[in-house]
Amino acid sequence: MGVNTRAVFQLCTGFAAGMVQRERGKIINLASLLSFQGGLRVPAYAASKGAVTQLTKAFANEWARHGVNVNAIVPGYFATDMNSALVADEQRNGQIMTRIPAGRWGEPDDISGAAVFLASSASDYVHGISLPVDGGWLSR
Repeated sequence: MGVNTRAVFQLCTGFAAGMVQRERGKIINLASLLSFQGGLRVPAYAASKGAVTQLTKAFANEWARHGVNVNAIVPGYFATDMNSALVADEQRNGQIMTRIPAGRWGEPDDISGAAVFLASSASDYVHGISLPVDGGWLSR
């Protein structure tokens, strides 16, 4: 809760002050699929990531009129060190792969396009969204 919620709150409010003063800025938070789903055996993580999506919306409502965009990227299942146990668990890996329409785990580079879009002027009229980068997981 401290890292996923409190730190996001403190960093957003800390950096937003200068952005509001300059009347421009982009804040991109990192949420999780568990922002939208309860998950298994990780209630604190799911609650903290749900809080990230709500903070994203709340700050967007406050700062959009000052030219500050606040959005979030919602990664799906990615083949990272954090998920190495899931990737190695043949049964759980199979369950996850069955649900991902793209048929694969995400790679870190899959996040790049979403980050570039949300950081660029192409997203100047985009406020408060949580953009899934999940291979289609949430569409099922």
